[in-house]
Amino acid sequence: MRVRRATTLMAALCFLTGIACSQEGAQLSPPGPATEASVPRAEAPPGAAPLTRADVGAWLDGYLPYALQTGGVAGAVVVVVKDGEVLVKKGYGYSDVAARTPVDPDLTLFRPGSISKLFTWTAVMQQVEQGKLDLDADVNKYLDFEIPPRDGEPVTLRNIMTHTAGFEEQLKGLMGEEGKPVAGFEERLKAWVPTRIFAPGRTPAYSNYATALAGYIVQRVSGVPFDDYIDQHIFQPLGMEHSTFRQPLPEKLKPLMSKGYEVASGEPKPFEIVGVSPAGSLSATGADMAKFMIAHLQKGALGSTRILQESTAEQMHSTALTILPRVHRMLLGFYEQNYNGHRALGHGGDTNWFHSDLHLFIDDGVGMYISMNSAGDGPASHRIRSKLFDQFADRYLPGPKFEGKVDEQTAAEHARMIAGVYENSRRLESSFFSLLGLAGPVKVVANADHTISVSLADALAGAPVKWREIEPFVWSDADGKSLLAAVAEDGKVVRFSFDGLSPFMMFDRTPASRSPTWLLPALVLGLIALLLTSLAWPVSALARKHYGVPYGLSGEDARAHRWIRIAATASVAICIAWAATISMMMSDLSMLSESFDGWVWLMQLLSLVVFLGGAALGVWNAWMVVRSARKWYAKVWAVVLALSLLVLLWVAFAFHLIAFDANY
Repeated sequence: MRVRRATTLMAALCFLTGIACSQEGAQLSPPGPATEASVPRAEAPPGAAPLTRADVGAWLDGYLPYALQTGGVAGAVVVVVKDGEVLVKKGYGYSDVAARTPVDPDLTLFRPGSISKLFTWTAVMQQVEQGKLDLDADVNKYLDFEIPPRDGEPVTLRNIMTHTAGFEEQLKGLMGEEGKPVAGFEERLKAWVPTRIFAPGRTPAYSNYATALAGYIVQRVSGVPFDDYIDQHIFQPLGMEHSTFRQPLPEKLKPLMSKGYEVASGEPKPFEIVGVSPAGSLSATGADMAKFMIAHLQKGALGSTRILQESTAEQMHSTALTILPRVHRMLLGFYEQNYNGHRALGHGGDTNWFHSDLHLFIDDGVGMYISMNSAGDGPASHRIRSKLFDQFADRYLPGPKFEGKVDEQTAAEHARMIAGVYENSRRLESSFFSLLGLAGPVKVVANADHTISVSLADALAGAPVKWREIEPFVWSDADGKSLLAAVAEDGKVVRFSFDGLSPFMMFDRTPASRSPTWLLPALVLGLIALLLTSLAWPVSALARKHYGVPYGLSGEDARAHRWIRIAATASVAICIAWAATISMMMSDLSMLSESFDGWVWLMQLLSLVVFLGGAALGVWNAWMVVRSARKWYAKVWAVVLALSLLVLLWVAFAFHLIAFDANY
């Protein structure tokens, strides 16, 4: 299964997330470990294929070359490790299409995106071992600037590592490209602290900012610049000679860097500069990533070299934060990806052009890493890696499916209770980008057969996934591989999530004040009414001129009529300008920077004048027309225009089109 690209916002947020969904389509990950399952399980399926070098190599050769070619992906690297050794490492396709340079798993560098975070979390835990950091202390203890409290509660490193610090999403400065100015991550951290929209420890909301904050804390308490720290304490001990967090790349590594592509047939893209570098700036070969996987699978050790004490590694891998029952949970930096009853953890990562996944079957001693240098058609890279994980686990690590059942009456009632409109916990809330949430709400629908469907989740073939309830407020997909869980209060579900989004996103009921259920239709109808009024202005003038008909209004009525047309035209124009602005900024992440601040300030100032003035003029015009002797339909239309302009004013305030802040 995959997660549908629900909105432009989701596409942007998936960048550097590590959710398998990144810009478009993500795997719905499988069930939790057997030791935690309370749902009755069917008999285990037949035995696994032999997890050997020969079998895995042949299986990969049978799947990936065709998948990459048909998906428009230029190249990929895949590494499988088992019991402390590299089982398979393979390169497919090209690192440079024009030069026909093949991918070399030992030498070709890829960009793993948010998988970089696992190195930052490892560094944090090294400092915890040394007694320099306390996971439960206020992070302000380690900083030279302040993170404000939320509801009187500070942020801790445990909150940060489980993505429950409560920060809203940050886009500004997230991404740039080589050759263009990009502020260092330390400067970015201090320039603006994203609003904490949740109390700590209660609601997961993925945060690249918070991860960069953790990297800065490592830098401060160790006394070593972050890039140097990772070199000295992780890369060098593990022998990762072709890996770096540095941007741009060191000269010796530049010839080894794979080009990045949107599709294999397209032009290569510039080297990406990640603004919050501890959250996603890693460049590494497949062979080097194998060493990191083995170190974590071996509880902190690679051969005789140790980067974490055994107890520390176990703490990272097993300390889970349970917010919703039964679905996957955040660990300390890693997140659960449990499948077929096997305990699994890992992370995913995406930049604009590189798309990667890292999976560790921690109790089986097995790890798999894949990275692709193109989004591909669709984008195919997400389907490829989702299918790769599914089929690898089903082939080599099979296990039972989730089973269970509730009575039809309960299923029908609970489907009714969960149906509705929800908003993502990972969101931009205090800036104009919050408007994107209005355009693409997450909807849960109760089906006639008492199953439910979620607008965000499709099967790979594109049909909506049907979730069937298997125990109270726990649903399973048709394959018995993924779970959806919900919490109900006062006869209504208030929160849910499902395997596949990763545990750092949950969905809460959208407040009525900004619910798309009524606000989106009202906004669309209002814009249509204003557009018709705007178009009627020149059309009526030309018609009067053509037929020699005099203008029929005078005095205050004429002034009100003229001003309402001006208000309607200006309101439509500013809405179009906002749509174009947001679309343009989202299409080129390098625009999400200070270079665009002047335009943002201008748009906010114009919004104040146009939306506030338009609403006032709309009410004044309605008052004048309703009290006049004009036809009834003119009075109705005047009221419609007033309501339309008031809706626009509410949207402008609720979604921060009227603001005095260029941060987002």
